[in-house]
Amino acid sequence: MPGGRLPAGIVLGVDFGGTKIALATATASGERLRDARIETRASDGAAEVLRRAVEAANDLVAATPGRLVAAGISTFGVVRDGRVRLAPNVPGWEDLSLPALLRDGLGVPALEIDNDVNAAATAELHWGGLAGADVGLYVNLGTGTGAALVVGGRVVPGTHGAAGEIGYFLREADEPGYAAGRAPLEEYTSGGGLAARGSKLLGRPVTAADLFARRDEPAVAALLDDAAATVGTAVANLATFLDPERVVVGGGMATAFLPALRAAVAGAVPFPPDVRAARFIGDAPLIGAVALAVRTANGDP
Repeated sequence: MPGGRLPAGIVLGVDFGGTKIALATATASGERLRDARIETRASDGAAEVLRRAVEAANDLVAATPGRLVAAGISTFGVVRDGRVRLAPNVPGWEDLSLPALLRDGLGVPALEIDNDVNAAATAELHWGGLAGADVGLYVNLGTGTGAALVVGGRVVPGTHGAAGEIGYFLREADEPGYAAGRAPLEEYTSGGGLAARGSKLLGRPVTAADLFARRDEPAVAALLDDAAATVGTAVANLATFLDPERVVVGGGMATAFLPALRAAVAGAVPFPPDVRAARFIGDAPLIGAVALAVRTANGDP
């Protein structure tokens, strides 16, 4: 991110993840100043997670010279009409009035909130691989499988704030989908989905990282290659439909799946876009939250 002189006003970025809350203060130009991190558990419940986040955020702001002028928030789920939807992993998070609760808890004059994949795409749009792209696609391959569409230098939210929820893509015409409580593409290709399928294959609990470490085993390699090809097909179809200038791939599995995505796009898309790894991987949603705050602080549309 760019450097700059410390202004009177500072911004705050907060990323709510499934197992942690990451926070950072920054200048109005995006230069990171201070960071904090809190580990969480799903059993903590929404009220406790939110209480700890507000307390940590206020402590971080108090320790940072300057006046808080804006906050950016990244969260799992989808934010619609001031509430969080499609976020069942933390009890009470679903339908939570997160924007209003954080405005009150932080006492911040301006706040912007988006889901974690859109936030990561915003980071790439401001300071990474999507900078300068008029039409671009961000694909996240990690614990979950998601995407974000950029048009005209902005992330497109969709009518219900749910654009890019490709985890709900069907892989087969007759398989159970969202109405049945399923997310077919995500269950098949995400880190969590790979761990579940790999555990069944090997007869003992394993993580996605374990599978990649055992890629020299033919059965494991076949599972990973199949997942990568499935994601590649989805991304190639998206690229054919959207005709993006660039496809930026982030998340913990980005590097491992990138060759398959490039091959699928090159072989299937009439005008293949540039497919590249994201600049930000590990803390992309937090950097995106900072980007949201910077945009809000500077009054950008």
